[in-house]
Amino acid sequence: MTGMAVRSSELLTTQAPSRLDAAARAWWVLRLGAALCYIGHGAFGFITKAAWLPYFAVVGIPESWAWRIMPWVGAVDVMAGMAVLFAPTRLPLLYMVGWAMWTALLRPLAGESAFEAVERAGNYGVPLALLVAAGFPRTWRQALAPLDATTPFACSPRLLAIVLRVTTSMLLLGHGALGAFVGPASLQRHTAAMGLPTDAMVWLGYVEIGLALLVALRPWIGLLLFVAVWKLATESLFYVSGSPIWEVIERAGSYAAPLALTLLLWRERQQQGSAAAPTTAR
Repeated sequence: MTGMAVRSSELLTTQAPSRLDAAARAWWVLRLGAALCYIGHGAFGFITKAAWLPYFAVVGIPESWAWRIMPWVGAVDVMAGMAVLFAPTRLPLLYMVGWAMWTALLRPLAGESAFEAVERAGNYGVPLALLVAAGFPRTWRQALAPLDATTPFACSPRLLAIVLRVTTSMLLLGHGALGAFVGPASLQRHTAAMGLPTDAMVWLGYVEIGLALLVALRPWIGLLLFVAVWKLATESLFYVSGSPIWEVIERAGSYAAPLALTLLLWRERQQQGSAAAPTTAR
């Protein structure tokens, strides 16, 4: 623990202010995205959701017990989200990553498309990015140590950008593949809410697959801003088509990942510009 504190103080004095700025801003965006994701998911536990029943059945929990367990699952999720929002430590982040990956895998295990698990990369990729940035704990004391935006990150901004790049590409690819190849009922309701024919879902799916490839190969600031707005607009169709607002809130990680990556790329561009200025002057 002492060694970690020493490394943190060294990073504070040696890193450029712009990089610390980028880390702090990305931290807040990711922190808010992870918190809202789990608060939204937990809300469905409190109000109960019939769509969860097949996932309980995967592990042998009968329907009667599943209805009783849902509020407890919701309570834990909401507490984890509130902890990350108001008193972040590594422990709730570990829970978020593990639980989100497991619930994503439950979908193909319950007979749904594997793209359902890929599409939920924002749920586990955003807390994973926070955990990579903070550093994986080696002891319980480190797991419970408080974190905040002034704490220098344990990884480089470039590594954090790679995690967010993969996360953004996966959530776009998964959602696009569902529209282009699977066509679930939820996406059909979305196209109907926009007044579009059902076939439009396929073409919109190909658009998202194209966006996923662009982000994976060569992301730029304008593209990532468009992706963040695109995801917020398309996921808001849950509410427009009659679903609870919690569906939109639960997917906050899908907006936070491209937005945080935008911040990192913007600060990197500023840093490169400031480094080139003295050379130009000479």
